[in-house]
Amino acid sequence: MNKEFFEALDALERERHIPKAYMIEKVEAALATACKRELGSSNITVVIDPEKQDMKVYRKYTIVAEVEDPTTEITKEQIEELEAKQKAAGIKHKVRSRRRSIGSDYEYELHTKDFRRLSAQNAKQVIIQGIREAERSYQAREYEDKKGEMISAIVTAVDPSTGNVTVDTGISQATLLKSEQIPGESLHYNDRIKVFATQVNTEARGPLVSLTRVHPTLVKRLFEAEVPEISEGTVAIKNISREAGSRTKIAVYSRDPEVDAVGSCIGNKGSRIGVVVNELNGEKIDVIPYSDDICEYIKASLSPATVKSVELVGERQARVLVSPDQLSLAIGKMGQNARLAARLTGCKIDIKSE
Repeated sequence: MNKEFFEALDALERERHIPKAYMIEKVEAALATACKRELGSSNITVVIDPEKQDMKVYRKYTIVAEVEDPTTEITKEQIEELEAKQKAAGIKHKVRSRRRSIGSDYEYELHTKDFRRLSAQNAKQVIIQGIREAERSYQAREYEDKKGEMISAIVTAVDPSTGNVTVDTGISQATLLKSEQIPGESLHYNDRIKVFATQVNTEARGPLVSLTRVHPTLVKRLFEAEVPEISEGTVAIKNISREAGSRTKIAVYSRDPEVDAVGSCIGNKGSRIGVVVNELNGEKIDVIPYSDDICEYIKASLSPATVKSVELVGERQARVLVSPDQLSLAIGKMGQNARLAARLTGCKIDIKSE
């Protein structure tokens, strides 16, 4: 039994990253709790020695002349009776201290095979809970490193009633809520998707990690993964405005005058931006050249519309003039293009036809 127990501890450490010392501490506490309930005594000690692959349970008394508390005190005569009783039953009586003086501790080994099944079940539950807590603690540490980053995940289940999706992140199973999925997308079992980790919960209750596909930073992480110039630092992303499932505007600039920031993001024949669009379920993406000239920046942000002129009329306020045939394009369906441009530039934009 001891050999199998320690092999199990090795397997937990190897496969689930649960330290052996942590589990030994949990098992000692669980067995001690079970023994205390069984015997009605608080003076129980469990000692597990991983090197000797040995497990001992001891009950401790204080030797007294006259017993006042039978759960913690014992007389010399009672010790002799106990040892004689165990000898008659063929049980080898083992003690940790052979002193018999008044006031000394008398600690002898208990035989766990005599405990009731209920106590064993209680110990088992504590051990299982310890495993769960250790797993959650390990996973929380792993997710802390992923917080604010993009994670590759595989869809393992889809709840038809709620639309929530269970995914395997390589760390654990996690839930991608319907509200955090891209509007209009339909995920299926075994789909490979990219998610963004926004929150990590280190508390004992609640979801361990919060995942999303609608956060603007997911778009940023996708471009960082797909465009070498961004990951190398030659091209930088200034800002992103997004309405997930519909349209995203991303402003970029180059730190090297020889490198085209917009062209780097789009790639040869749209190869790079195409990968990002496919991951986002066909979401339209406008790559905008950032400019320190706010008028030029606003002009570019209203792409794909062609702007005649931009005039600043107040702090972070601009009047934009377009030809009549470009007005609806500049404003966009239900004002989306103008709204995204305003978020991207941080300016209030008033669009007028010439």
